[in-house]
Amino acid sequence: MKTLPTRRAILALLPLGLTAAARAQAPWPERPITLVVPFGPGGIADLTARTVAQAMSTALKVPMIIDNKPSAGSIVGSAAVAQAAPDGYTLLLMSNANAVSASLFRKLPFDVQKDFAPVGTLGVFDLALFVAADSKLKSVRELVGEAKARPGKLSIGTIAVGSTQNLSAELFKARTGIDALIVPYKGTPAVLTALRAGEIDAAFEILGPMLPQLQAKVIRTLAVTSDRRFAALPDVPTMREAGVSDYEVASWNALAAPAKTPLAVIERLNAAANEALRSPAVQERLLALGVRAQGGTPQQLQALLAREVRHWGEVIRAAKIEPE
Repeated sequence: MKTLPTRRAILALLPLGLTAAARAQAPWPERPITLVVPFGPGGIADLTARTVAQAMSTALKVPMIIDNKPSAGSIVGSAAVAQAAPDGYTLLLMSNANAVSASLFRKLPFDVQKDFAPVGTLGVFDLALFVAADSKLKSVRELVGEAKARPGKLSIGTIAVGSTQNLSAELFKARTGIDALIVPYKGTPAVLTALRAGEIDAAFEILGPMLPQLQAKVIRTLAVTSDRRFAALPDVPTMREAGVSDYEVASWNALAAPAKTPLAVIERLNAAANEALRSPAVQERLLALGVRAQGGTPQQLQALLAREVRHWGEVIRAAKIEPE
């Protein structure tokens, strides 16, 4: 007697079960994706994120919303993503700042190599060694020679201690064996003002924001820091070409999701990012910012992050910078 009602109850529940299964298997994404940028609006990282996100929105068929959360070491924005649901709807614009922070801070609210799922790189951008337009220093060799002739007197400006620019200057000192004074400033405008006023002899800065000053011929570039010449400045050598062996620095931006994000979602994001980076319009826009579009696999980003954490940790320890 109980068999018929039981069967009816089961049949009544079947549509609910089918609906839940269909929902679970629904195509991703179904709603807007938030890309957390741990830097302020208008900078290289922010503009790179907006350029790529706009193109990815077309591929994914949902909006990508930029959420700027600037803070020292990218900690606030990175922590927000590390703690977000691993569903692919909250992403991080990762950078070498994350690799630097692993050694620059005593304790972070996340593990940069364990609490994120790498998606892929977006772009690489150079730093450069600059002097004022009227500087007597015409090459890296001349600058090194001047520093060795006046130990402790030559000054090199950068932004804040522990920044990529600052650590690039520390690495330059170590690779050339010079005794120079590294002077930290609050931001790029202050570095540029000091350079033009003759308060410092040289400066390390990201190339992109300095391009207008180069075009105005108020500053000059002695060398770029990456492994290849910058396309818009074909006559400017790399550091290695300029005589500094074993010197290579490049900043980078990438996408990461919270750890445990489903592999299918990571693969979909990676495909959309790489498709965006193949767009000539995206490449042109990024190049104008001083950024070389460069995609890749999640595995390549994971390897890059591990190398960068190790590399910058060594530089920080060699520079005797105390973790905060």
